Parts: sequence; C-alpha cells; structure tokens
Amino acid sequence: MAEGFARHIADDVIDAYSAGSERYAEVKPFAVEVMKENGIDVSGQYPKLISEIPQDLDYVVTMGCGVQCPIIKGAHKEDWGLDDPSGKGIEEFRKTRDLIEIKVKELAERIKNSAE
Repeated sequence: MAEGFARHIADDVIDAYSAGSERYAEVKPFAVEVMKENGIDVSGQYPKLISEIPQDLDYVVTMGCGVQCPIIKGAHKEDWGLDDPSGKGIEEFRKTRDLIEIKVKELAERIKNSAE
C-alpha cells in the first residue's frame, strides 16, 4: 500500500520500493481492494523480498509490524509502528491504508522541504 500511495501522490519526490522479509505469491487481496477504494490500482504490483530492491537508498521506512528487518543502508531510517492487517478483516486493511496514506504524505512533505 505504501508503494502505491508513494507512486500515486509523491512520485515527484519518491521512487518507492516495497519489500518484505517473506515471499508471498501475490499482493494481499484486501490490500488491492482497499486501495481501489481510493482510486489506486496496485494489482500490478507483486511482493518482493528485500534482496530484490536497490540497497543504496536515501530513506528506509519500516512498517513496524513486529518483524525483525535486515539491515538496509540508508541515510534516513524511520519506523511507522503500524500493525500488520494480514489475517484480519477488510476494516483493519482500511485503517492501515488510511494511516499509510497520512504517513506517505508527511514523508513527501518532509522530503520536499529538505530539498528547498
């Protein structure tokens, strides 16, 4: 969801890569559904492992889902402290989506302000 929001609302300042520590066959169907509710199609995205994304990053954001993340080099690191909605109902995915949208907008604004 974070990658979808970043590409949709902040692609002028963020090149987004979303990845995890476990391999999944597809993006969670509820994630696809709740993003469509916001007019963002993430159905073309696919779950990637951390090893599949660039390792030289300016910002590294972790979701805080209780997963031990491998070390990724980055100039700025932050954890958003979100609960993982996996295995829960669509309402939990909506709550997480809304929090991610706010966080992406805030991050984009901070990046824009730091570039000025």
